[in-house]
Amino acid sequence: MSFFKKMKERLFNSSAKIDEGLEALVADSEATEGEFLDTPEPPQPPDPAPEPAPKPAPETAPAKPSLLGRLVGGGAAPVAKRVIDDEMIEELEEILISADLGVETALALSSNLASEHFGRRMSVAEIKAALARDVARVMEGVAKPMPIYPKRPQVVLVVGVNGSGKTTTIGKLASQFKAAGKSVVIAACDTFRAAAVEQLEIWGNRAGVPVLRAETGGDPAALAFDAMARAEADGADLLLIDTAGRLQNRADLMEELAKIVRVIRKKDPDAPHNTLLVLDATTGQNALRQVEEFRKISDVSGLIMTKLDGTAKGGILVALADKFGLPIHAIGLGEQIDDLAPFDPEDFANALMGLERNA
Repeated sequence: MSFFKKMKERLFNSSAKIDEGLEALVADSEATEGEFLDTPEPPQPPDPAPEPAPKPAPETAPAKPSLLGRLVGGGAAPVAKRVIDDEMIEELEEILISADLGVETALALSSNLASEHFGRRMSVAEIKAALARDVARVMEGVAKPMPIYPKRPQVVLVVGVNGSGKTTTIGKLASQFKAAGKSVVIAACDTFRAAAVEQLEIWGNRAGVPVLRAETGGDPAALAFDAMARAEADGADLLLIDTAGRLQNRADLMEELAKIVRVIRKKDPDAPHNTLLVLDATTGQNALRQVEEFRKISDVSGLIMTKLDGTAKGGILVALADKFGLPIHAIGLGEQIDDLAPFDPEDFANALMGLERNA
């Protein structure tokens, strides 16, 4: 299965919420107006046996089939359309907000649809295609791979709240970079959670990447400093530093993260060269707050969004792009190595709206 098909399948909850809302919005309008556009003519009965020609009657317009008749009659399904008016735009805003695109983003997308199509009658498919184009435009400027610098080792600090998927993401990144010919070292600086270290070691063994660890409860900053020295001595291209999951409202844990940054800058004033914030899509609008708080401490340079599968909140990625403009390097859809892929704005927009991939 291609990554797009997997993304479309796993963004079903988000796209279904938008699709159901639009279907109801258009259907409600058509039921009120009692009119369908682009409705195929109902099938005609076979010609009867020839009869004497009747006396010509005055020409009249053919009777229009009733709404019920067209709904239950044979032939192709009718195509419902809705006038793009003020009422429709207000309802569209609510639909987009319910898909977690956020108030500001929903208002911007709805306003753009109104400015381009106000007064037109549009089908659900046409509305979704127009929204997908606008979403892709919002996302185009942030779809960027993680930059690779000539500096060796390039230090990549990975941060995020508890359960966001940091450890799994680091394992996938290490495996992918190693497969691309880069030498990689991992520092397991989540020293308080043995399970995280063990998980990294499994990924490290799978990818042939060394994982440096400390005693349980050891100083994460000291391990990060030692890992930089090891990576430098080994001539490694990349040092990936896993950090303990922390809530953005815990000042003590955020200070620990700030200490890691201070300590590694003693060895290299430019480090970390990348700071990746891993976000869990299921947190919805809380992701906005997480970005704000982590940027204060660790100078976030890029985002990776995980757990887009099984959530109706995939639209949060659009809100993040619209509000912060931070690079989105990759998105994750599951636990397998190929479930982390570079972010493609057009594919994401189409999947979010439940559309097929463009050729």
